[in-house]
Amino acid sequence: MATVSSHFLNGVDGTHAAHVGVKLVHLSGDGARQIVFTAHSDDGGRFSHEVETTAGDSYELVIASGAYFQQQSLPRDKAQILEEIVIRFSMPDPVARYHIPVIMSPNSYSCWWSS
Repeated sequence: MATVSSHFLNGVDGTHAAHVGVKLVHLSGDGARQIVFTAHSDDGGRFSHEVETTAGDSYELVIASGAYFQQQSLPRDKAQILEEIVIRFSMPDPVARYHIPVIMSPNSYSCWWSS
């Protein structure tokens, strides 16, 4: 089984982004979409799940960043337009670890793959 994991960081104050909702969606070659799992990051902003992969298909990691930042003590005088972060990727190795850390802010993000 492959492992999908992440570490969410709050780019506003530099803390771990705890209890952020996340789901993995499988996008099959025929266009069908199926939720593989839903979860939340732990107190340290991390999550990890083992998944069975399908070669040649794509996946989306959907991160509920908007809901997270609505719960934070941030100034409300600026518009927040980013509701979700969606990262589309493939998993060509069915037993690899796909660790995708994300630094989140209310209206931006940065991510990368770390094996």
